Amino acid sequence: MGNNGRNYTEQKAYIKMTNKQAAGKVIKQLHSSGFEALLAGGCVRDMLLNRKANDYDVATNATPKDVMGLFRRTVKIGAKFGVVIVLMEDKKIEVATFRTEEGYVDGRRPTSVKFSNAVEDASRRDFTINGMFYDLQQDEVIDYVNGQTDIKNKLIQTIGKPQERFDEDYLRMLRAVRFSTQLDFAIEPQTWRAVCVGAKNIAKISSERIAMELEAILVNPNRSKGMSLLIESGLANVIFSGFTKKQAEFAIKILGQLSEKINFALGLACIFADCEEQFALDKIKFLKLSRNQIRHIKFLLSKREFLLNDKMSLAELKTLLSKPYFQDLYELQKAIQKVRFGDRKSLSPLINLRKRIKKLGNTQLQPKPLLNGHNLIGLGAVSGPELGQLTKEIYIAQLEGQLETVKQAQKWAKEWLQKHKQLKK
Repeated sequence: MGNNGRNYTEQKAYIKMTNKQAAGKVIKQLHSSGFEALLAGGCVRDMLLNRKANDYDVATNATPKDVMGLFRRTVKIGAKFGVVIVLMEDKKIEVATFRTEEGYVDGRRPTSVKFSNAVEDASRRDFTINGMFYDLQQDEVIDYVNGQTDIKNKLIQTIGKPQERFDEDYLRMLRAVRFSTQLDFAIEPQTWRAVCVGAKNIAKISSERIAMELEAILVNPNRSKGMSLLIESGLANVIFSGFTKKQAEFAIKILGQLSEKINFALGLACIFADCEEQFALDKIKFLKLSRNQIRHIKFLLSKREFLLNDKMSLAELKTLLSKPYFQDLYELQKAIQKVRFGDRKSLSPLINLRKRIKKLGNTQLQPKPLLNGHNLIGLGAVSGPELGQLTKEIYIAQLEGQLETVKQAQKWAKEWLQKHKQLKK
């Protein structure tokens, strides 16, 4: 019994607390020190919608100095704006002092912040659905902005005048589209009008912030609606100028044909599914994507139609299958076929390709070359273009299943070298 009890205690000690539990501990500590503390923003919205919240933020009348004095591990990032990160085990809880913000001059951030109360803090937030608080102690929602009504009516609406809210931070226009996409809520008419009027200002926002919002829109299963809103509002044409109406309509349809879960690179490739590869690559430069993401998108766009080739060699197929982006290419081509032709017959090449892949079973797609460069030089190959060509061709023969042993490869290489020697004469 004693050992079992000890083991249980040890196991219990290793159980990690959730974000909500960590936020609850922070709130409890603030309360015990005489401060007001509430859950705030998106986590309250998600609780009311029975959605899983990723982050639990805390709003309080404690100043940043008070917060940093109360908790042993804190990060000062954002302290001048009233925000402190409290580290609770492996969790990071954002604790923000109730505040008002003034002096927006660049459509990005305020020039001055004044600490205030919960009512004024709610009024400076972006949308009503994000402007509510939750009192853990009293187990009640505190709503000064009618956020619960808009959740009930499935409506995205700014707190206060839409144009003023968007002028404070132009990114909020993209956030309106993102929330409409993720929650499948309508955007309130005046709010939508302000998005359309101010769309040109999105160019003043950093590419990194824009990319984050775009990713959230495109990886969501409701991405087709999100793309429609981006196009209708004019935001898409500012971010990716030069889009034709035909290309835009094709993009919306393609996005609507994808699986529920996709990655950002595939989503972007689908936007440009009806565009020239170079046009697409020029447009996505603005987003400052990683090299891997650009490589991913380039592969998908450059290999369009490739999977429809029923005469694809076994070596080509194995090479394609070995690429980490193959499944995305298949997904993209399948969506293109459905949109262009709309019948099952158009999917025949892809169905046949799947059958070929299935027949491969557990065949190694990228086996180690039977002979390397040093081996080939030893057989008489000369360093330079000849060696490169021989290396490529002998590996293709290996992938095709023509060569299975080193001895076979050596014979094949000698015959290749003899043939090319004669061609040089």
